[in-house]
Order: sequence, then C-alpha cells, then structure tokens
Amino acid sequence: MRNTVALRWRAIGLLVAVFVVVALTYFVMRNSASAALEAATWVNHSAEVKSVTYQIANLDRNREAAVYRVLDGEDLGLARAQIEAGAAQIPALLRALRRQTVDNEDQQARIGALETTVSGRTVLIDHAMAQFAAGDRAAAVASMRNAATLFHVQEVIDSIVKDEDGLLDARREAATRRLRNNQWVMGISALAEVLLLTIIVLVSERQIGQRLRAEASESQAVRRSQLILQAVREPIALLDAQLGILLVNNAFSELYGLPQEDRREVQPLVGVGEGAWNDGALLQRLRDVLLRDRELWDYELVQRTVDGVQRHLVINARRMQQQDGDPPVLLLTISDMTVRALAEQQVNELNRQLEGKIEQISDVNRELEAFSYSVSHDLRAPLRHIAGFAGKLEQHLGDRVDDKARHYLDVIGSAAQRMAQLIDDLLVFSRLGRGALRLQSVDMQTLVSEARALVEPDADERRIEWKISPLPVVVGDENMLRTVWQNLLGNAVKYTGQCEVARIGVDVKRNDRGDYEFTVSDNGAGFDMQYADKLFGVFQRLHRASEFPGNGIGLANVRRIIARHGGKTWAEAEPGKGASFHFSMPVEAGASTKSGIR
Repeated sequence: MRNTVALRWRAIGLLVAVFVVVALTYFVMRNSASAALEAATWVNHSAEVKSVTYQIANLDRNREAAVYRVLDGEDLGLARAQIEAGAAQIPALLRALRRQTVDNEDQQARIGALETTVSGRTVLIDHAMAQFAAGDRAAAVASMRNAATLFHVQEVIDSIVKDEDGLLDARREAATRRLRNNQWVMGISALAEVLLLTIIVLVSERQIGQRLRAEASESQAVRRSQLILQAVREPIALLDAQLGILLVNNAFSELYGLPQEDRREVQPLVGVGEGAWNDGALLQRLRDVLLRDRELWDYELVQRTVDGVQRHLVINARRMQQQDGDPPVLLLTISDMTVRALAEQQVNELNRQLEGKIEQISDVNRELEAFSYSVSHDLRAPLRHIAGFAGKLEQHLGDRVDDKARHYLDVIGSAAQRMAQLIDDLLVFSRLGRGALRLQSVDMQTLVSEARALVEPDADERRIEWKISPLPVVVGDENMLRTVWQNLLGNAVKYTGQCEVARIGVDVKRNDRGDYEFTVSDNGAGFDMQYADKLFGVFQRLHRASEFPGNGIGLANVRRIIARHGGKTWAEAEPGKGASFHFSMPVEAGASTKSGIR
C-alpha cells in the first residue's frame, strides 16, 4: 500500500514538473511575442504622434504663407481656402494628438502649450485678415509679425517630437532587455527539460525494478495464501459461473473424497461427494448468489458424506469479482455443526422436560390463584360483617354512645377498611407476578405526563418544581409500566409534603450494558440507607402512617414489575435530604436470527 502511494505521488510530481517546464516555455515564448508586438505597437504609436504633430505644423505654416500671399496681392480666393482649411483641421488634429498621448502627462502639457500657441496665432491671423479687408495692409503685416514673434509654434512642435523620440528609444531599450531575459529563461527551460527527461528515465527504470520485485512478492504472497487455505480445517471451495469446482482446500477434499493431485479439468459440484450436492434448493440459491450478487448466510443442510456419516452442515457463500475483467466466482465455505446439532437435540430434550415442569408450576399457580380468590372472598365476608355490625351497633346505641365508645367503633371501622385495602393490595401484588406481559412499544414520556397529571391533585396547592428530561420509547407492558410511574411519582409528591418548595426530577441514562436507567429524585423526607433492604418488601414502611399515609406495597409492586421486564430497582437517600429511586429497562426485549440469502 505504501509503495503504491509513493509511486502515485512520484508520478504526480513528474507530471507537475512536466507541466511547469512546458508552461514556462510557453509563457516565455508568449512573453517574447508580446514584447515584440508591444515594441512594434509603440513604434507605430510614436510615428502616428509625430505625423499628427507635423501635420499641425504644416497646416499652420501653410496658413501663414497663405496670409502673406493675400497681403502680396495674390489670388484671394485660394488663400482664403487654405486659411479656412487650416482653421478647420488644426483643432481636430490637436484633439487626436491629445487622445494619443493621454497616458503621458508631460506630452499633455506640451500639447496644451501647442493649443495655446496655435490659438494665439489664429487670433492674430484673423485680425490681420480683418485689417487687410479694411484696407490697412501695414497693420495686417504688423499683426502677422506679432504672430511670428509672440507665438513660436516650431519650438513647441520640436519639443513634442523630441520627447516622443526619447520615449521610443526608452521603449526599444526595455524591449531589448526583455528579449535578453527571455533568452536566458529559454536556456534555463531547455536545461530543465533535459534534466526532467533524465529524471523520467531514471525513475522509469527504478519503477520497473520495483514492479518486478512487487510481482515476485505478490507471487510469494499467493503461495503463502494457498498454504493457509490448505491448512484451514473448514472446507472451502471456489466455483465458477456454472458451479464447477475451480479450487478446493484439503478439508473439502477429505470430506467429499476428492483426489489431492492437481485437477486439470473443472469438475461440477453436483458430481462430488456421491450425490451430497444434489439439493435443488441449495443449487438454486448458489446460482442466485452468482447472478444477483447476494450472499448466502447460515444455510442449514444435512448431508451424508463419503465416510457414511450423517452430518449437519451450515453453508455460506458469496460472490467475488476477479481482476482483469474475468467473470465472477463463488466462494463456498462449510461449517460442520454435527456436534452442535447433537447438543441441540439434548437441549431440546431438556426443554421438553422443562416444559413439563413449567406445566406443573402453572397448575400450582392456578391452584394458588384459586386459593387467593377463596381466601380474599372468605376474608372479605367477616370484614363486611365486622364493619356492618359496628355500624348497626352505633345506630342501636344512638345518643347513648359516649366519646370512648364512638372512638372504639371508629377504630373497628377503620381497621376493617384497612384490612380490606390490604387484601386488595395483596391480590394486585399476586396478579402482577402471574399475568402475561403484553409487550409493545411504550412511550415513557407519555406515561410520566399521565402519572404527573394524576398525582398533582394530591399536592393540595403546594408548590412543586418538576424537571423531566426527554424520555425514550421502550418495549414493555404499558399498563404495568404506568403503575410503576404512578407509584414512584406518587411517593415523590407524598414524601415532599413537608417541603416549602418540592423539587421532583425524572431523568434517564444508558448504563455500561446499554440498558436504560430511569431515576425519580426528590428533596423530601428521605430515609436511612441501613434500612434500604426493607424498602421494596411487601407492607414494609420506613415512616409512621401518621406522618405519611400508605400501605407499603407500592414499591414492592414496582420491583416485581421491573423484575418481570428484566430490569433492576434500587434507591439512594439521606434522611431529610430527599431520595432517588432507580430502575433499569433493557433496550430490546430480545432478538432472533434467521438463516438464508440476504
């Protein structure tokens, strides 16, 4: 793997180097062409600037010469045409010249001076023409002399041309330097290309050697894999698309009586083992594995092998894609589960015996249930007589009942009522241990909300702060779990009755085994942990009935319900500082696996 990654990175490095060298050569040539083109452009630009400048100078001179011809009495019409042509063309040429030199501030200043000079000369020329038209030739000549004296056009023209020549020389020199630098870069690029080709040749030779060594190592690994395959005691076979045997290990050969020598011809699977592979359903599933790229998991099959033993086998198969585009093959593995099958038969026999014991226990439970009903019925009748005759006695005595007698009668009635409640609680406790669980998905959040709504009316306007965390959905008996929450939250409300502000919390977490652990905590009366083992017993109480009413069977019901769900219950507390009641619930009620193709 490391060699493959290293070769890949070296190839990437060579590709990057080739790209850099080629790109460098390309950019150098492109830069040279750009420099030549730029130099030619600037030469043309300078020539254009000088041409426009000379046109302005020629038009101005022609205009001045035309004025003098007018003053000398030559053809007035032709002279005026030249003067007007100069006046019309010079401003356009000045604008063109300004656009051509917009990137040169010095030239812009000179062109401004040229515009000023030309404008001044134009004013004096127009003035001279007006004086001549008025018949004052001498004044006109004086105006023309003033134009030549005050406004020296040629000096400005010469400065513009000189500056443009200087710029042209500087640009030619810069182009020459760039060409020289490009020549150096081209030489370096040529050397880099030679060096790169040398590296490519050396690396190629090295990679060829590495590949030869890798092929030798791969061949050795194949031989080792074959040794391992033959040493495995689990029968293994490799089949082609027609379920013909391509390769088997020694365990397969021994189990089905195949010769140990190399087989030159592909033998069909159905032809080995004296008909052991003639199971049509299995053959169809093996074809499905090849055609549909499925997997066959734990297919149970009973075969009689060549040694005459009836074996219980588990077949697994999966399709494997070969390299170089070869058709896929089927890898077949066989596990001999004969010993386990015999053990399962023994387990089944034990289960049948256990079922008989369970039936006996069920009979005993039914007898206990009938006994419980009989006892509860027989006990309730005397209690009803006691309560009834106590009431009749009170009515019979009427006004003759003094306070002591009334107290005695109240004690008899309350004791009978408490006895009836204890009988009902015992019956509920008994049914919780016998009734079948109706397992389903149970939303613990909903059960807590329902239980809270039922126990809050018992708070008698007390202030209770609830902190209920998000609770999961579990698998269990909804009615039984509803009883759990009603008992735990009812106890929390009851035993915080002496608190100014009751704080009751419901939380959940996952333990190390992945089970849910639910907690109901409060800041109530608490209890001494040395008596915690009595807490979940039937009719066991750690507080006097005068302080907190109750029968002491609620937590016993909680423990029995949680135990039937496969969980545990426990509590932590400190006197006067509240208590925390915990119970665990498995995440799943159970799981089962099935064999077959998936």
